[in-house]
Order: sequence, then structure tokens, then C-alpha cells
Amino acid sequence: MNNIASSLSKKSKFLILGCGYSGSFFAKTLRKLGFTTLTSSRSENKDQNSFVFNSENGTVPNKKIFDGVTHILSCIPPDNNGNDPVLGSLKNKLKSLSLEWVGYLSTTGVYGNAKGDWVSEIDQPSPYQIRSQRRLNCENEWIESGLPVQIFRLPGIYGPGRSTFEAIRNKKIRVISKKNQVFSRIHVADITNAIIYLLQNKNHLKFHQIINIADDEPCSQIEVIKYCYDLLGLKMPKPILFEDAKEELSPIAQSFWMENRRVSNKLLCETLGYELIYKNYKLGLKNCFLNS
Repeated sequence: MNNIASSLSKKSKFLILGCGYSGSFFAKTLRKLGFTTLTSSRSENKDQNSFVFNSENGTVPNKKIFDGVTHILSCIPPDNNGNDPVLGSLKNKLKSLSLEWVGYLSTTGVYGNAKGDWVSEIDQPSPYQIRSQRRLNCENEWIESGLPVQIFRLPGIYGPGRSTFEAIRNKKIRVISKKNQVFSRIHVADITNAIIYLLQNKNHLKFHQIINIADDEPCSQIEVIKYCYDLLGLKMPKPILFEDAKEELSPIAQSFWMENRRVSNKLLCETLGYELIYKNYKLGLKNCFLNS
């Protein structure tokens, strides 16, 4: 990782807006590499590297926070009207800075239902879910902002502390079977490392504004659950057919099963040369298992 640190200037200063699971992992990695990294929080806390930003009540960061900022990553979801809260509150401020790069974490949900086929960045988005339509709207807002933005479309995110193991241990697992249904996923470490890799070569920004970050092997949910049970040395419960389980699922859970696509990472891994740390769910879940 040392060569990565030297390729970004030590003067680089990062702001992470919306410091949830992915944002926190990104911030922690950047700090380990020696970069000044400040993270937003919706309310005051004791972390010296944290600042308050809450678009819902109009709390914007102190002007000093922006001094010397060169890179920004936004992980904040759309607001209830489908607009981007960061641009709504801070667009003029961001445009006044000498930013080298802005990243926005989006979702592969913008591709909609591909009936199990592969989707890539050249495919026209066709979001089916309202939340994905809102994400696409935010992507467009960022693209039209005039800022040096790069958009990352992410599938199901997992990693230590947030994987199928937790669902099994908390007895919140549902073993559901749906014929020919697949999901794409990505380990949180690969989100962070792919972005840092891309930051090493700013030319990528000129030609590739939208990039999928997904692993090599989309697969069924059952395969993932079975693998976790095996690692835990437990017997997997008998699967329930989706048709039989449907009525008991929440609207969000149901919507998860209504789309079927395989997300291509060829742009990231073949064209741009990023090498995944966890190429498939087995490698990624083994990491979660050893760190749980």
C-alpha cells in the first residue's frame, strides 16, 4: 500500500460526507496511509476528525472544515424528493474550492431488471425501484454540477461485521430459493481499494466517469448462505420457495428479489487494471469469518 500513499500528494485532504459502513472503511484506510481525512456526522461527537453536516435541519460544516480540501467522497443517499442533499446544501461552496476529485457512491440498482443478463456502464439505466430512480437522479445532478466527479455503482456491500454470518447468528436469516436468481456483491475493502487505485491515475477520470465496482462471480443467495453455514459448521435450514415466502417479506425485501442482473466489472478490472482483493464471495466471506 505504500506506493499508493506516495502517488497521492501528502497535502491531499479528504472530506467524507455520510460516514456509514463504506465511508468509515474508506476514512480508516486513508488515515492509515497518512492522509488528513475528516468525516461528517449528523450530530456532535467527540471525534476530532468529525464535523457536523445535517441537510435535514440545515446544519452545514464550519467554513474552516473546507480549508485545503482536495478530495471529497459523498456516501449520502437521496432525500425524500429524490434530490442530492449534498448538492442542495453545499454545491456553491464545493464549486468555490480547488477540488481535484469528487466521488459519489451510487447503486447498480439504476440498471433495473436485466433478467439475469450482464449489465455494464454502457447500458442505458432503467431503474425500476423508486429508490433507484432517485439514485439516478442524484447521479445526473452530480454529473451536471461541473465538479470533477466520478460515480461508483455498487451492488450488495458486505464485509466484517456486515455479512450473512451476522444474520445467521442473530437468527434473522431467511433461506429463500428462487430459480435462476442471482445477485452481485462487493467486499467493502474492494470499494476502498478500487477508489484509491483509480486516484493514482487522474486520467481515468477524463474517460471513465461512471464505474461499476463488483466482484467476479454473481451467484444465488442460497450458495452464499450455504457457504456461511458450512464455515460455521452448522446445518442450513431447508430453503423456502420465494413464492411461498413472498407474503411474509417486507416491501424492501420483496423488491430485492424483483430484479435479477449480473454486474460486469470489466471496465474496472480489465480496462483499468484494478486487481480485486476478494474476487468472489468465498474469499470475501472467509475474511469476514476470520474477523468476526
